[in-house]
Amino acid sequence: MEQHKIDRINHLAKKHKSEGLTAEEAAERAALHREYLDAIRSSLQAHLDNTYVVDAQGNKTKLRRKEGK
Repeated sequence: MEQHKIDRINHLAKKHKSEGLTAEEAAERAALHREYLDAIRSSLQAHLDNTYVVDAQGNKTKLRRKEGK
């Protein structure tokens, strides 16, 4: 996510606490927040996709998703 979008999220959060937001600003804040969360989730998923567990014998096993998830 671009830095200017993160700065805008922070600006809207401060404005929300101090004076409140208009309907357009609230919608923008919600959309930016959703985009931010999606970016974090995809980054975490990519990190986990490249993670291996090493057992006592030195065997590497790739992490797998739990059944039903």
